[in-house]
Amino acid sequence: MNLDPRTVSAAEFPDWIRAVGTGFLRSSGPVPEEEVAVRLAHTDLARVQGVFDGGRCVATFRSFAQELTVVGGATVPADAITGVTVTPTHRRRGLLGRMMAADLAAAKERGDVVASLIAAEYPIYGRYGFGPASWTAEWEIDVPRAGLDPRARVPSEADGGRIELVEGADVRKLGPELHGRLAARQHGVVSRDERWWERSTGVDVPASEAWKEPFHAVYRSADGETDGLITYRADDHWGDRKQPLNTATVAGLIAASPAAERALWRFVCSIDWITTVRTGHRAPDDLLPLLLPDPRAARVVTQADWLWLRVLDVPRALEARTYASEAALVLDVRDASGLAGGRFLLEASPSGASCAPTTRDADLALDVAELGALLLGDESPVRLAALGRLDEHRAGAAALADTVFRAPRRAWCPDVF
Repeated sequence: MNLDPRTVSAAEFPDWIRAVGTGFLRSSGPVPEEEVAVRLAHTDLARVQGVFDGGRCVATFRSFAQELTVVGGATVPADAITGVTVTPTHRRRGLLGRMMAADLAAAKERGDVVASLIAAEYPIYGRYGFGPASWTAEWEIDVPRAGLDPRARVPSEADGGRIELVEGADVRKLGPELHGRLAARQHGVVSRDERWWERSTGVDVPASEAWKEPFHAVYRSADGETDGLITYRADDHWGDRKQPLNTATVAGLIAASPAAERALWRFVCSIDWITTVRTGHRAPDDLLPLLLPDPRAARVVTQADWLWLRVLDVPRALEARTYASEAALVLDVRDASGLAGGRFLLEASPSGASCAPTTRDADLALDVAELGALLLGDESPVRLAALGRLDEHRAGAAALADTVFRAPRRAWCPDVF
């Protein structure tokens, strides 16, 4: 039985999509032709892998080009991985391992600095050299308890800003520039192409995905600059005493300034009939809870790993970012796949860094997965050492690395892919 992964042809693509639906427990039925056509038009088949058994697709894997913002605002090319499934009848045969090995080798050859993914399950990807580089949190806000003044204007007139409702076409026009401003200052943000903006505003959304038009609002500063965007949906729930008990669920909020962020959160928490706000995926150190007079009105409902990174080029990855302080560290990076291992001298500073292979004795030894977890400054070398996932060969090296790698704010990836 030949179960070798291979690239998928256009004729096989419908069955590949069906296999993805099977793997994610969505549907195992045939995919409508119009949905296949839309997805095919936005897919690079050269980066789509499948495994076929008797003409049926039983494993899937896809990657695409992405840019990742690292600490300091620079971006690096990433191999973004998605659509990874193995049909239940074909598990434990090494299919994922072979697809992953082929994709990472191609990414290394292309010159990608890292590979990225959002892990559906935690235990899977560490064995391929991925580490959780950012986390996510979601809050549920009890609006009546939050202590906001329902009579106050939103936003406050103190900064002269204003909120405006806009349409999806406006979002497609304004969103990319605004997202670019966010990416320039927030490490962990990944690039969004034109198709991302179309899909998030209802353009060519597959019929199988029931589309409900959301509300969009922008924040404009006193000088008229668009500094923030929020997208949200609301349900229609009323209590027995004819009292509104509606929930607003935020699909996305991006802000290029703290004033915009404050104003948009206050706006969505002030909408008539809304008694609960679900924030959607946010950074674990989001400003939101402390924006409320009573932060306890914001209850954490999700806190979990989010963006995982697999370093493919250690010198380029470490040289791309800035560091909190100046120091020199020798890192012995272990990589069982042979893609990025070696011993490297990192000379770091707040203005940049240099990193090159060295024969000097190591200060720290760690697996490439742990390096991925450290890359965006969201993990602690001291904590990894305590967990036995990082070996300290020079006393105090883990504590030094902790002060060097950390960032003032936590990493955040707003997207799922």
